[in-house]
Amino acid sequence: MEVHLSAELEAKLTRVAAERGRSAETLVEEAVERLVDHEAWFIREVQKGEAAADRGEFVEHRDIRDLIDRRYPD
Repeated sequence: MEVHLSAELEAKLTRVAAERGRSAETLVEEAVERLVDHEAWFIREVQKGEAAADRGEFVEHRDIRDLIDRRYPD
């Protein structure tokens, strides 16, 4: 597989790889793996939410508002 990056992005990648003592290819592979794993996790979580909604399990608006207000007080 080939991945084409802009010259600017490739330069950034090369710099970061050098700073970490790793190859650019290794960093790209690790980044893609994290992306793919995150996407799979996200899809599973959405499916869980859809299943809960299908069962009629909802969080009331006022409960969400209370949670937000507790976490982010004025």
